Amino acid sequence: MKTGPAIAEILKKEGVEFLFAYPVNHLIEACAAIDIRPIIVRQERIGLHMADAMSRLTKGRKMGVFCMQSGPGSENAYGGVAQAYGESIPLLVIPQGYPRRIAHVPPNFNSTIAMAHVAKHCEPITNGKEIANIMRRAFSLLRNGRGSPVIVELPNDAYAEDAPDPLNYEPVVVTKYGPDPAAVTEAAKVLMAAKRPVIYAGQGVHWAEAYAELKELAELLAIPVCTSLEGKSSFDETHPLALGSGGRAYPKQVRSFLDRSDVILGIGCSFTETNFGISMPAGKTIIHATLDPAHLNKDVAIKYGLVGDAKLTLAALVAACKAAGATKRDATAVVAEIKQVEDEWLKEWMPKLTSNDAPLSPYRVLWDLQHTVDVANTIITHDAGSPRDQLSPFWKTTQPHT
Repeated sequence: MKTGPAIAEILKKEGVEFLFAYPVNHLIEACAAIDIRPIIVRQERIGLHMADAMSRLTKGRKMGVFCMQSGPGSENAYGGVAQAYGESIPLLVIPQGYPRRIAHVPPNFNSTIAMAHVAKHCEPITNGKEIANIMRRAFSLLRNGRGSPVIVELPNDAYAEDAPDPLNYEPVVVTKYGPDPAAVTEAAKVLMAAKRPVIYAGQGVHWAEAYAELKELAELLAIPVCTSLEGKSSFDETHPLALGSGGRAYPKQVRSFLDRSDVILGIGCSFTETNFGISMPAGKTIIHATLDPAHLNKDVAIKYGLVGDAKLTLAALVAACKAAGATKRDATAVVAEIKQVEDEWLKEWMPKLTSNDAPLSPYRVLWDLQHTVDVANTIITHDAGSPRDQLSPFWKTTQPHT
């Protein structure tokens, strides 16, 4: 078996069904030969965004994979890789590389060097006999820990090199880790004693599929829930305890409840300081639950830290609260307050949302669209800038990743 077909076989074993690609990369033909469907794009960045969406919507079970040609193809792909890195999305990128004898000779673009700062791991195929180990490392990093792109560069002269036969490759194991039980107990006590707690949920809730656990904790302690932009749809925004999502633009109730809170539980988020995320108010007790310990105290000073998978963390918090005697709290007062603030806010915005002025207001378009489509069965995306800010505060998602 040659190295190129061996890579295709490994992708098949790992459950890959689609290969997003921009020619020339001979892996396209090798994948097509074993019924991995190539989807050819007209621009590399778009192919990476498609692979990004595949990973997001399947929670990485069907890993997004993109391949492209060496030189200009790899150069054009950089932006898409960088965006996936910035948003912690696992995807496998397989650029074709220059022959190994000139891979490090200027001006040849070397993907494993150039993309090292926007990837979790970069590795060239230096020997076809090592392909199983190289791909095993790649998929282990993709399927474990915080998501990020992984780069495996396929040099032109390595494609037809001999690989092990038989291949001796099994799909990698997926592991999860939970938080320190003592820290969970302490955090649970703080949440139970809080007068005005708020949960801030990020995309880690999506990756952990911690939807039921998030809802259970919120309902148990009657805690309002807001989300980051990437965490949007992790909590049903029609739920009485939902505040909406926070970004550059946000519902009034998000800012109101965060500012008046005493304890904020950040779950599956990084609390990264950004123009596109809501800022955390000063002087609050912050409990930060995140998969990556590098996020702790990065941009926001915290009092308590919980490191682990969001699903395991939320389940542990629920169990700790119940063990400490928590029973389902009456949410009547907090639900009424949420509704009051939201009603006041919507009253201010309704003239724009229902405007008959010409030219037609984008707010009117999106408001009518939301009340026309089946929201639960619709995935809506937005461009950067104004479309994001016109959509995210008002569009109420009800299902994950919609």
